[in-house]
Amino acid sequence: MSARSLLPGAICACVSSQRKMATAADHGLKTIVWQRIKDTLIADCRKSEVWKILILDHFTTRLLSSCCKMSDLMSEGITIVEDLHKNREPVPEMKAIYFMRPTAMCIDAFINDFNPKPKYKAAYVFFTDYCPDELFDKMKKSCAKHIKVCKEINISFLPLEAQVFSCDNAEAFKSIYTPNSQDRDQTLETIADQIVTLCATLDEYPGVRFKKDPNLNYGKKLAELVDNKLARHYELDDNSKKKGKTQAQLLIVDRALDPVSPILHELTYQAMAFDLISIKDNAYEYTLKDGSKKEALLTEEDELWVKLRHMHIAEVAGQIPKLVKEISASRGEKKQSNEKISIGGLSQLMKKMPAFRKQLTQKNVHLSLAEDLMSHYQKNVEKLCKAEQDLAVGADAEGQKVKDPMRTLLPVLLHPHDTTDKIRAVLLYIFSLNGTTAENLNKLIQHVKIEYERGYILNWEHLGVPILSTPSMFSFRKQSRRDRSDEETFKVSRWTPIIKDVMEDAVENKLEVKDWPYQSECPSAWNGSRAVSARQKHKGSSPDDLRSGSRLVLFVLGGVTYSEMRCAYEVTHANKSCEVIIGSTHILTPRSLLEDIYKLGRQPMESFTIEEDKP
Repeated sequence: MSARSLLPGAICACVSSQRKMATAADHGLKTIVWQRIKDTLIADCRKSEVWKILILDHFTTRLLSSCCKMSDLMSEGITIVEDLHKNREPVPEMKAIYFMRPTAMCIDAFINDFNPKPKYKAAYVFFTDYCPDELFDKMKKSCAKHIKVCKEINISFLPLEAQVFSCDNAEAFKSIYTPNSQDRDQTLETIADQIVTLCATLDEYPGVRFKKDPNLNYGKKLAELVDNKLARHYELDDNSKKKGKTQAQLLIVDRALDPVSPILHELTYQAMAFDLISIKDNAYEYTLKDGSKKEALLTEEDELWVKLRHMHIAEVAGQIPKLVKEISASRGEKKQSNEKISIGGLSQLMKKMPAFRKQLTQKNVHLSLAEDLMSHYQKNVEKLCKAEQDLAVGADAEGQKVKDPMRTLLPVLLHPHDTTDKIRAVLLYIFSLNGTTAENLNKLIQHVKIEYERGYILNWEHLGVPILSTPSMFSFRKQSRRDRSDEETFKVSRWTPIIKDVMEDAVENKLEVKDWPYQSECPSAWNGSRAVSARQKHKGSSPDDLRSGSRLVLFVLGGVTYSEMRCAYEVTHANKSCEVIIGSTHILTPRSLLEDIYKLGRQPMESFTIEEDKP
């Protein structure tokens, strides 16, 4: 990306040259992104020792909120944070930093801030990614004299967790999978740009592979776009030489790879919480003993959440007595300390109080959340889990093959579960058979009483997942699975997301080329186990050295589940030689996915006919 000048003395360049490989010390996407922002946006503005205003659009507000706090901004000289699209009072004596997406709406809002009269002394403009020429020229024509800095910093994704990122685009699902979609190509272009900025932030130039699909080619299209955009992005480095491929691999998969994982009732803490409890923007509302309500954020700022989130609910429940005991003991210590305490002791106690209160609050939050989840489990979910697991795995807890899936499904249909739970069970039944007959499907739809909402089931075919097993049905081959018979599991949690098989096979260099074609060749040395050729310089063998040198990035088109996010951490922990990062267009829950599926198009009753096999 070439530098573009606004006027003499102004700075306008892409900051790709300032990319730095993350070291072990700043491990974690959130930390890497915040450091990148400090090295670019903040560093450029700290050259003048004055307080500044930071102006954000909706996306960059979410981006900054995901990786820093207001106190972090204050320490960097930012005194006020404002919304680009809201009315603001002019502050002509202060300079403003604009951090925004390069969209027509944002550019127009920016221009309005300086025409006819400037609201601020000067503007430092930072775009999340490449600004189209027509928008750049429009801004240059209207406001060039007010702009001191203009840069594209290549961060147009959200770092949700240490190893999870999102394009923050739930609408992409509809754009991609709606039949005859008018904006599918543009959506794939945008997603490709976002993936490239992730790679740029990590300073990775990965080899690209995709899951071959005989029915849909969206994954292949996205892989082509990403590979071409990466090549253009890394065309020249600081020394005017082409950047070579790094020790990383990018795999692109479609949601249809695994329709089972998003539908099952998952019993690990994080996935279960977001499935069964209404949690919006990570905010969990709980009730205290006195009846008052409080809200807690379930983020990586909460150390206990990080510790518990991937545990099975049975293991979390085992932690409850310990949490209760610790809360009781800490309250007892507080009472004791009030009896006899020296001035010096009081000073030490006061220093510890903020941390003490924070730990106590975290324990109360998770005590409440765990109790909520166990209540849901005992009331309803427990009855569903055995049938769901048997249908998903194709065998019961003793390993006996399920010969008649309908016998497994019937108890769920006859029990007064809510309609959504019955739809989920019916889908698992259909997935287990690779599609069912139209006659059988009609009966199931009538039993669940969704005659007017058939789209919850039928629209899965828009994703390339077989629902009707008619003679004209497209071919669909089930993914072969890794043998996990020797792994210890809970009887109600025997299913392993297919994505974990993919991650492990990739790390062990076992992905079949016929199923996972190369869009671009990966470095021959990269096989995830940190093998290097004789020509390469051998790096240190400590886990941190290895982790900082080898990455597997997996992108799921159409939404990623919390159980699949968990797999990235499990595979990383098990291998240590390779860090696995997973991302998607958005994060989904079973209910949100079903609603997205339903909205893909309603099929009229009259067009749903029973086809009989011809003799």
